Amino acid sequence: MKTVVTGAAGFIGSHLTESLLADGHEVVGIDAFLPYYPRETKERNLERARAHAAFRFVEGRLQELDLAPLLEGAAQVFHLAAQAGVRASWGREFDIYGDNNVLATQRLLEAATASGTPRLVYASSSSVYGDGASLPLREDARCQPVSPYGVTKLAAEHLCLLYERNHGLPAVCLRYFTVYGPRQRPDMAFHRFLRAARDGGQIELYGDGSQTRDFTYVSDIVRATRAAGDSGRPGCVYNVGGGQRAVLKDVLRQIEVVSGRRLHIQQRPAQKGDMRDTFADTTAAGRDLGFRSSLSLEEGLALEWEWVRTSC
Repeated sequence: MKTVVTGAAGFIGSHLTESLLADGHEVVGIDAFLPYYPRETKERNLERARAHAAFRFVEGRLQELDLAPLLEGAAQVFHLAAQAGVRASWGREFDIYGDNNVLATQRLLEAATASGTPRLVYASSSSVYGDGASLPLREDARCQPVSPYGVTKLAAEHLCLLYERNHGLPAVCLRYFTVYGPRQRPDMAFHRFLRAARDGGQIELYGDGSQTRDFTYVSDIVRATRAAGDSGRPGCVYNVGGGQRAVLKDVLRQIEVVSGRRLHIQQRPAQKGDMRDTFADTTAAGRDLGFRSSLSLEEGLALEWEWVRTSC
């Protein structure tokens, strides 16, 4: 079938695109190459997809493209395009987040509704929860984001659900929990930590290291995202997590084991906008999407280390 992937040149989007192509789907990939990290990194992400005859790439912003011909005949739309980064979303930079996370989503929803209502999967974030809810985090918990980035992701979720209720657009939202693996963005923690291990550089640890995260390997994210396009219940929100709550200090020790290198750690104050703890209740995703995490954190770290060591 024809599918559309926004953010196709990104970390998760490129893996999703390759998975769809491998199973015989036609893919239209859209990406604006936002300058949050180097364009050449995203171009490398696209190399395999560009070599595939069933892939068509379109560069541009969702707010400006003529989306009607791109969505025509599409059975599924996977919306992964966004302005990333929790810590950078404060102050005057918020304009960029509102434009690329909220307005761009509304533009895509309008076009999808007009095109014949394909199934739409929106990639949201665990950042929507904030620190108020009890663990493990359930989809019906009250969302109180602690960063402007989280606010924009939650706003886009609400837009998706509004278009489902009012226009019959079969939209599903997925809340990703700290995704890692090969092609991870260069600003993300594991990528920075592993590169520092490789190069003998210094790691900046924000906070005391006792904060916890639910880390999710990228192949598990791709499986859940595709399953949401097939069997997700329209109007529903699903957590997608790795199933392990890991203390950051313990993760750093695991990185030392995986890399065989000693880490040089410089502790810094906690950053505004960073959540203290995350841990996903994935009961709903297991029930409706057949989702279950397949890779342990140790296995996933070893795979990302191999990528950093040999390809990055």
